[in-house]
Amino acid sequence: MPQATLQQFYIPEEQSVYLLSHHDARKLKDWVALCQAQLTQLGYQGIELIGKGAYGFVFAGSAPSADANPNYVFKFSRITLPTHLQERLEEEAFMLDQVSHPRIPGLVAYQRSRGQSILVMERAPGWNLEQISLKQGRLSPRLIMRIAAQLADILTALRRESGPQSRPVVHGDIKPSNLVFDPEHESIALIDWGSSVFAQLDAQLQFVGANVMELMSDNLQQTNARLGDVYFIGEDQLNGALSSPRFDEQGAAGTLYALASAQSCRFGHRAIPACSLGLPMEFARTLDGMLDPDPLVRRKAGDYFLKAMPRMAKGVMIDLPSTVQVPLVPVWGRPAQQEIDTVVYSSRKAFLREANAQETLNDVNDVQLDRYYKQFMQGMGETEKAFLASVSRLGKYPVVGGLAVRWEREGVYIDSSLNLHDPSLKPAFIESVNNMVHLARAIHRQGVFKSCLFNARQTLHLERTSVDEPFVSESTMAISYELSAVPELEDRTRQHSYFEDGPDPEELLVLPESIMGVLQQLNDIHHTGMIIFEALPQHLKIHSYYRLLDPAKEKEFRDLLDRILASVSQIEGLGVSGFMKMPYKDTRYFTHMESQPERYYPRDPRGYVKRLANQ
Repeated sequence: MPQATLQQFYIPEEQSVYLLSHHDARKLKDWVALCQAQLTQLGYQGIELIGKGAYGFVFAGSAPSADANPNYVFKFSRITLPTHLQERLEEEAFMLDQVSHPRIPGLVAYQRSRGQSILVMERAPGWNLEQISLKQGRLSPRLIMRIAAQLADILTALRRESGPQSRPVVHGDIKPSNLVFDPEHESIALIDWGSSVFAQLDAQLQFVGANVMELMSDNLQQTNARLGDVYFIGEDQLNGALSSPRFDEQGAAGTLYALASAQSCRFGHRAIPACSLGLPMEFARTLDGMLDPDPLVRRKAGDYFLKAMPRMAKGVMIDLPSTVQVPLVPVWGRPAQQEIDTVVYSSRKAFLREANAQETLNDVNDVQLDRYYKQFMQGMGETEKAFLASVSRLGKYPVVGGLAVRWEREGVYIDSSLNLHDPSLKPAFIESVNNMVHLARAIHRQGVFKSCLFNARQTLHLERTSVDEPFVSESTMAISYELSAVPELEDRTRQHSYFEDGPDPEELLVLPESIMGVLQQLNDIHHTGMIIFEALPQHLKIHSYYRLLDPAKEKEFRDLLDRILASVSQIEGLGVSGFMKMPYKDTRYFTHMESQPERYYPRDPRGYVKRLANQ
């Protein structure tokens, strides 16, 4: 049986532990426990897991000492990685030791315990800016200017030829989650030096401190740059240019843009330019320049940013009264019955790719590249990438439901069922939803994009020892559903169907007739939800979210869901197949719109607030 390409499925950076097989989840938990035990044996206290990425795990803890800052961060590399990637932790320790700045938490120690490398660093107080962005939505223009001034200060320090090696240092991975924000002092700290290198070129793109022998050697013909996060790094770094301080300018521009617009990437700047975000005019135009496709415009704007930022930051700014955002497509709020661990499944993405797009990154062998980029975004235009990232961002909220976006010549049609389970996050969530709509309007294609958002904690897992055996459901298993307290009946002509767009060309699993027949019957019962089957060689995952809107049909509904589980033994082949049903057709139509209109911070903010109060 040919192995299906299964990586097309998840966009999130990190798979939820609830999507792992029982064996893999146990292995992960055991390894985390082992790391915590090792740190405790080394004398540290209060150990907690605070982050994980493609290369490793990050813990926090404290040392019982009289230091001014006894709080530390511990970084472990994943033991499953090849040795050359595990050694990156030692290189990160070396690079961190080269930089000294009050906004850069310093190196405490690099040590090995039982063959496991551990990097110990100071811990900056506060939360990373990606977490704050998800909670608050767009950061206020005043706060963006505060953060921009501090970032400019860090970049200026990094490009000075100081430190033991007398060479500029490139951080290589500036993004919101690598900036820790202390709300008390409104100060930032730049963390995670795993992608940092010594610059090969200076800001003027001249070789750094190179003698004749170095210029003739290979190491100045090939980049020493690490990849960093492809959602934020600039084109030069992505395309393998020689490393220079310009890389970090690009990361800083992408970061400031994302925080000002409530996005999780830099790609949306054509459809939602910085000039439309209510920022001071001079700063907004500088930011748009730094994100410009023309490298000369980018460099000029980058120079201006570093030179003018200290002056721009001195402008009088106050937090303006926030206006209530109206969602462009419906957003429902329902308090959660249980904890939600949202995962996004998106299909029908192929039409978003450019025809004959050049595949530039096939030779790059990098864990993060495979995870983030190759399967999802390569060969897409900037706005298409931003649209996919905006859907991905919705999955960072406790939300379940679905989304169907249809592009036609005359405009964009959006069907949606978005149920947010934490009312406190609604304003920020609405901004993310509206960004998704703005980006969709700027895309000129014809095609359908579908996305399901489900709670990974409800995923059912069935395991088998080989591909030749059937999957068998346990008698205690059940597909869960919510029940509407009162019938939510609708005009039958407005009911949405499972089979609205026919079979999905990007899904590879053909379901047996027995399951398809049950889905036909389910389709006639008024409900909303989705079901996705993901068949791997030894593991079947059934992801679902159901809400029955006709309580009188509960017994019939439950029996049909039980019949689906009874039929899983007939599933053959590998791949993914999913079906989604909206509560009813409530399609929203939008005309195409290339770019959001200009909107700047008022020149006289206090006068502006007074005028608002008098209206």
